[in-house]
Amino acid sequence: MTVNIHALHFVADSKLLEHVNKKISKLSNHHDRIMTVDVYLKLDNVMHQIKDKVAEIRITIPKHELFVKQTTKSFEESFDLALDAALVQIKRVKEKQEAV
Repeated sequence: MTVNIHALHFVADSKLLEHVNKKISKLSNHHDRIMTVDVYLKLDNVMHQIKDKVAEIRITIPKHELFVKQTTKSFEESFDLALDAALVQIKRVKEKQEAV
């Protein structure tokens, strides 16, 4: 599983990157054929005032590409909510693959 973390328009500190890597590493417990995980951390600014933190996660599984996006006041919270939503999608895909 290849993990790419992109911090757009800011420099992510090591604590945030460590949090993301720790959580992403647990994805392989839910699906063993995950090929790539792209995490995009962005600042959502409205009228040049930084408002919210956006976390987007794109997960590539053979024959499937999953995408989730969450926005809150902190990157950790946004990422955690997005990861929870991604886990729901991963479980759904795995159930469909096992049913075939």
